[in-house]
Amino acid sequence: MSSTSALEHASTPESVPAPSKAPQRLGLALTVISAAQLMVVLDGTIVNIALPHLQKDLGFTPDNLSWVVNAYTLAFGGLLLLGGRLGDLFGRRKVFMTGVIVFALASLLGGIAQTEAILLGARALQGVGAALASPTALALITTTFPAGQARNRAMGVYAAMSGAGAAIGLILGGALTEASWRWTFFINVPIGLLVVFLAPRVLKESERGRGTLDVPGAVTGTLGLASLVYGLTHAASTSWSDAVTVGTLLAGVVLLGVFMLVESRSEHPLLPVRILQDRTRGTSFVVMLVVGAAMFSMFYFLGLYIQQVLGYSPLKAGFAFLPFSFGIVIAAQVASALMTRVDPRWISGTGAVLASAAMFGFSRLEVDSSYAGHLLPFIVVMAFGMGLVFVPMTLTAVAGVAQEDSGVASAVLNTMQQVGGSLGLATLSTVFASALADRAGELGGALQAKAAAGGMTPEQIGQAKALIGLQAQTYGSGRAYLVGASMILVAAAITFAFLNVKHEKLSTEGHENVHLA
Repeated sequence: MSSTSALEHASTPESVPAPSKAPQRLGLALTVISAAQLMVVLDGTIVNIALPHLQKDLGFTPDNLSWVVNAYTLAFGGLLLLGGRLGDLFGRRKVFMTGVIVFALASLLGGIAQTEAILLGARALQGVGAALASPTALALITTTFPAGQARNRAMGVYAAMSGAGAAIGLILGGALTEASWRWTFFINVPIGLLVVFLAPRVLKESERGRGTLDVPGAVTGTLGLASLVYGLTHAASTSWSDAVTVGTLLAGVVLLGVFMLVESRSEHPLLPVRILQDRTRGTSFVVMLVVGAAMFSMFYFLGLYIQQVLGYSPLKAGFAFLPFSFGIVIAAQVASALMTRVDPRWISGTGAVLASAAMFGFSRLEVDSSYAGHLLPFIVVMAFGMGLVFVPMTLTAVAGVAQEDSGVASAVLNTMQQVGGSLGLATLSTVFASALADRAGELGGALQAKAAAGGMTPEQIGQAKALIGLQAQTYGSGRAYLVGASMILVAAAITFAFLNVKHEKLSTEGHENVHLA
């Protein structure tokens, strides 16, 4: 069914606009939603290129530097369920616009930050705004576009923004950092204001739902995730047996257990059990958790490698990721076209295998590796693999969800990706730090013995120490990539084994959720 006919079917004669205007109105709605999603996802990585400059200007320690990324993704992922529920209760357009406003104001605060604490607070506040805007954006797509080709195309654009936004963030971050790292924050302000201006003109408000907010669930879920991420990050700078590491990890597990208990007994839970009981959605959520973990970590480590090991400027480093942007957009459109003819498991599973192969390729990088010969091929493979994963998983995660649950289903999908990013970066940073320390100790000991034997000038010793630092960093990143490759390969196996929904079902889903934009 076309977009126009579906809208006619779902509206009274008096409310149907002229047929020639319906596609244009839907196009404008998709543009506004996609712009907001691009801004939200982009900010997960835009600061990666600016990290060395942030570290120097604001005095970040190496152990705290990853919190510039984690503060955002943790607040984002931890509050997404609450954001989706708020949209269901108080109107998705209203909550969407509120989130964009909060995000823009937080970006302004980050841009003028003078201390480490203020910047991390601004990043967390950005995550709060993103948690309000992102799930309501996806819910507005599922309730606006009819199932079948129209929704597949819209989801293809949305998924492309979700995937390409991460790479575009690196490119834009590089260009802006050439002027000042502060512009990586300021750029969000005009975009946010434009989205807020256009939203009430092209998006229809949803009906307000009934029920109450699940405050205990929001508190226990958010604190549980925060404890886990903090424990994993703390282990990177101490050890797995450290009292704080063990204590926070245990607290996180306990709090998440309490969260699930609260949700099972709540009359209006943030995470209804019925959302997780469907095999297709459950598989989609797990795969997005794992893929998000690998992708965020890839950008973090590659951003540092390209600048600190290959010696690229911020702008050149940003453009080094340009093939990823093109690749994931092309792959998303290919996946969108295939969705009407091929079952999702084969599209997404193949994409995960490709992404795993790319991560393995990154693990083979050396200090003297070249961009064109050693890095670029795997960036392209990674981009194409991710594009094939995102579109099917986005569709299967929200397929067949009742209108009253569309907000929370969208929120769970985004939560998996963002929480996966936080947990993945924290975990792989621990792998990286441990491997780096071991390699640096091994090479440093050899250098010390050689220097003691004589025959090395102070200048040669200094150069050798600098090279050892780069070699240790590259080795640590390689160990992290190997773990990431294994994670994505497991996700591929889960996809092939458990994602059993047929493409015909996605194309013929009922139109009860269709609304006029």
